Amino acid sequence: MNLPKGRLQSHYTTVDGLIIHARRSQEPLPESTPVVILVHGVVVSSRYMIPAAELLAPYYQVYAPDFPGYGESEKPKHVLDLPELANILCRWMDAVGIERATMLGNSFGCQVITEFGLRYPDRLERAVLQGPTIDRHARNLPQQLWRFMLNAPLEDPSQGPLQAYDYWLAGLPRIVRTIQIALSDCIETKLPYLHVPTLVVRGQEDPVVSQQWAEEVVNLLPNARLVVIPGGGHTLNYSAPLELSRVTRAFIDATRSQLLEKERLDENTLL
Repeated sequence: MNLPKGRLQSHYTTVDGLIIHARRSQEPLPESTPVVILVHGVVVSSRYMIPAAELLAPYYQVYAPDFPGYGESEKPKHVLDLPELANILCRWMDAVGIERATMLGNSFGCQVITEFGLRYPDRLERAVLQGPTIDRHARNLPQQLWRFMLNAPLEDPSQGPLQAYDYWLAGLPRIVRTIQIALSDCIETKLPYLHVPTLVVRGQEDPVVSQQWAEEVVNLLPNARLVVIPGGGHTLNYSAPLELSRVTRAFIDATRSQLLEKERLDENTLL
């Protein structure tokens, strides 16, 4: 059974003098509805997040921003590093009125979310790390390029033109520098300090993120579990959005129920 899809609309916000583009859901939902922010991967934009965003939009307040330098956002000369990406994501949340959110990231987006969670723990409600990079057992450019080449046939063919367009928008210098930033980040040293409930999602056939690495990520996190999507590649948000949205919804709903039950027990204890 297919899930209903929500409508997305482009929205532009000025943050630190930079115009940031985001796609956001247009469904009329209660203010108490959880916010879900989709965080894109290396060099690309929120464009390839649309399939997952549309499936989550009927149930959550969904946002999918383009970081400065990528997609439809303004292109500063300076390439933002991970701390700067986390900082501007927080300030963008301030600008659009988001206090706390669940964040769902793919690939390099998981690195951004982890950095954000360390810097702004009170602003991150829970995390969904889909295909978290960089595998510490293959932290070099040749191995990463080879893994992405192996992954290409596993993805939907329509994803290639979208990525090519985003690469063109970013430009070669920004592509090179962004890849350097991704490769230099030792995410495994940060994961033990990410204390929010976390769901790690891996495509069963994903050559970029091995089963060994996915399990290691889960073991490093204080509060996490792993879900493996049968037959999936590296970018489930585009090629298997139905499966990703289903496990994401189940995770959010389960952790919300646990939190509400804890609050109820705490209230009864005080009484």
